[in-house]
Amino acid sequence: MALSCSISNEVPEHPVLSPVSGHVYEKRLIEKYIADNGTDPINGEELSEDQLIEVKVSSVVKPRPPTATSIPAILKALQDEWDACMLHSFTLRQQLQTARQELSHALYQHDAACRVIARLTKEVLAAREALATLKPQAAPGIVPATPAQQIPMPMVMEPMEAAEAGAEVGMTDEVILKLQDKAQLLTAERKKRGKKVPEELVGSEDIRNYQQQSSHPGLHSASVPGLLALDLHASDTSRVLTGGADKTAVVFNKDTEQVVSILKGHTKKVTNVIYHPEEDVVFTASPDTTIRVWMVANSSCNQIIRAHEGAVTGISLHATGDYLLSCSEDQHWAFSDIRTGRVLTRISDDSVNHPLTCAQFHPDGLIFGTGTGDSMIKIWDLKERANVANFPGHSGPISAISFSENGYYLATSADDSVVKLWDLRKLKNFKTITLDDRYEVKSLCFDQSGTYLAVAGSDVRVYLCKQWDTLAVFKDHTDMATGVRFGRHSTFLASTGMDRTLKFYGL
Repeated sequence: MALSCSISNEVPEHPVLSPVSGHVYEKRLIEKYIADNGTDPINGEELSEDQLIEVKVSSVVKPRPPTATSIPAILKALQDEWDACMLHSFTLRQQLQTARQELSHALYQHDAACRVIARLTKEVLAAREALATLKPQAAPGIVPATPAQQIPMPMVMEPMEAAEAGAEVGMTDEVILKLQDKAQLLTAERKKRGKKVPEELVGSEDIRNYQQQSSHPGLHSASVPGLLALDLHASDTSRVLTGGADKTAVVFNKDTEQVVSILKGHTKKVTNVIYHPEEDVVFTASPDTTIRVWMVANSSCNQIIRAHEGAVTGISLHATGDYLLSCSEDQHWAFSDIRTGRVLTRISDDSVNHPLTCAQFHPDGLIFGTGTGDSMIKIWDLKERANVANFPGHSGPISAISFSENGYYLATSADDSVVKLWDLRKLKNFKTITLDDRYEVKSLCFDQSGTYLAVAGSDVRVYLCKQWDTLAVFKDHTDMATGVRFGRHSTFLASTGMDRTLKFYGL
């Protein structure tokens, strides 16, 4: 078996053996390498010429040597060049092997770093989502409420209680636990529904074809024109509630086209109305600083909640149906028990010396948003009564806010002719809808599935969520539109305006 030089990979003419690595080399090549480096080329250990061991092999028959030619000097130069080339090639092979090992190690470190970054990013997103939705966690040592504890008390109020209704009594552990239980239930229901759109929901193409079906101008007094507020009964959206500049609220039945009840009692215009989603009870608010709770059946005022010293600018009903959020020009927001009429807590934001202009609960009820006169949207934690996030970006007082049923989106508007959409998980503005120049927005409303967004102001518009395409624009009001709401499964759209009309749109 022929030996080969570990440097040149050729059969050596004068083979020698390195006792350090055990490899065979051409004598002249290894001597040159030792002269330059002093080490064995294979393992890098120290090696001298004296340590080399000559290997006795049979002579190899070779062609005639270059010295037999007439140009020995040229051939000698070529031989030296070849030797140098072999040594350089061997060095390059060693460097290539080292570079491969370093690259493999670097790739492994990069892969590990990417996995760590991905895990941390996932944890941060989960933490932000938990903060945005404020998923309830039962406090240790608190026993969950029994069904009996969650049965609402009848809405009956003693005269002495009515006189003391404005006093703040504080939020008890029982109230907080009730809020947590409801939020946990609603969050579970939302996850169960997932992203599936209800089969009964009217499609976007049908909404594009919506037209005015009817208009009702005679609900409120003609002497003081203007309908200022609108709401529908969630379970039976044929029952409509309107508030007017004539100091009255009216309950109207869409199907029979009859006035069901006229609610009189406020001393100033009715600017905000809410229809209880399960009971035949409505709530009205007015600049006369009061919030009134009405029984529709007998058109009677059951309670007067006196939570503010200034004009009430916004109200929102909690998902339990037992508590009411309100805000006012007195720079306070209040949380009141509608069953007793008592104010549970009343908070002022000392960092903002401006009136509050609107307020609405998040669908889960553990957080809510308020708009201020200095163009700021503030998100509050109800349990801690603390401001947890702020959304700047508008110019002018905030005119309307609305949370989507999916719990992730918040729509806001101000006196700047834009509608901004905010992601509560990332706490940032992800979409701005620019409206016509000098367009005034008075009301915003998502439908019950979170698929459509309606805007009322200079006209009435409907947008398709996620794509944010304009589906329909209704210019039927002859004056400013002040309120807009979707019927059940968006089968119709209702709006009110300063032209004293209540209008319905559909196929």
